[in-house]
Amino acid sequence: MMEHLGTMSLFVRAAETGSFVAAGRQAGLSASAVGKAVARLEQRLGVRLFHRNTRNMTLTEEGRLFLDRCHRIFEEIEAAEMELTQTVAAPNGRLRVSLPMVGMLLMPVIADFMTAYPAVTLDLDFTDRLVDVIEEGFDVVIRTGVANDSRLMRKSLGRFRSKLVASPAYIGRRGMPTSPADLARHDCLRQRSQSTRKIIDWPLKADDGVIAIPETMSANTIEPLVHLAERGFGIAAMPPFAVAAQIEARSLVSFLDDHILTTGELAALWPTSRQLSPRIRAFVNFLTEHLQIGAGE
Repeated sequence: MMEHLGTMSLFVRAAETGSFVAAGRQAGLSASAVGKAVARLEQRLGVRLFHRNTRNMTLTEEGRLFLDRCHRIFEEIEAAEMELTQTVAAPNGRLRVSLPMVGMLLMPVIADFMTAYPAVTLDLDFTDRLVDVIEEGFDVVIRTGVANDSRLMRKSLGRFRSKLVASPAYIGRRGMPTSPADLARHDCLRQRSQSTRKIIDWPLKADDGVIAIPETMSANTIEPLVHLAERGFGIAAMPPFAVAAQIEARSLVSFLDDHILTTGELAALWPTSRQLSPRIRAFVNFLTEHLQIGAGE
C-alpha cells in the first residue's frame, strides 16, 4: 500500500508539472525512474494516464479522473494527520458561525459553550439568506432544511415537529381548528423562502388529500410571524424552539399536533476542504449534546 501511495505521488507530481523531469527533480529521482513508475501504474490500472510525445505530455480523460481521486486521497491523509496532531490541542481561536435569524433562540446553549470554551472567540452572523459557506469564509453554518452541496460536511443536530400556533384572543374570536380542513377558513401567516421566494408548505397530513392553506400575509423570516400571531392576526406554523417561550407564557397556544409531520431538521455544515479543527469539533459536538429542539413533539 505504501508503495502504491508513493507511485501515486509521482503521478500527481508529473501531472501537475507536465514533465517527468520536473517531477523527478521534486522527488529527488531521475526522469527515467518517474517514467517507469508511471508506466507500472498504467499497467496495473489497465489504462493510459498520459498522452506522450517528444514535445509534451497531457492527461488522458482517465488520467484526469485519477488525478482528481488522488488529490482527494492525499487530502484525506493530510486531514487524518492533522486531526491526530490536534486531538491534544485545546479548542481556541476565532470561530466564524452563520446562523438563521431564529438562531437567536439558541443563544442560551451558545452562551454555555462560551463558558465551557473561553479560549474560543465566536464570530456570529445571523441571516436567513442562503450563504456561500466557502466563499464567505464561514467555519460552521447552522441551518434547517437539506444541503445539496458536495463541498460541505453535515451533521444533524436533531429533528423537530413544527407547531401550529395562534393567540388565545384569536382562538376566542375565530374558534379552535379541529382538523386541517378548518384552516381554509382561518387567517394564516405564511413564511416565504429566502432563496426561492416561494411560500413554504405547512407540514400537514390529512385524509382528504391536499389542504389549501390561505395566505393572509407572508414574511421571509419567522420573527414577524411570531409577533403577529401573538397580536392575534392569525395562525402560524413554527419550529417548536421558536415559540416555546410564548407557549409557556400562554401568549400562544398550539393545536392539531397529531396532524403535523416530523419533517424539520437542524444541522451543522462545514467545508469538506477545511480541517476539522478542535474548535469546530467542540462547537458541533456541544450543540449536538445540549440542544433541545423539540424532536418528537
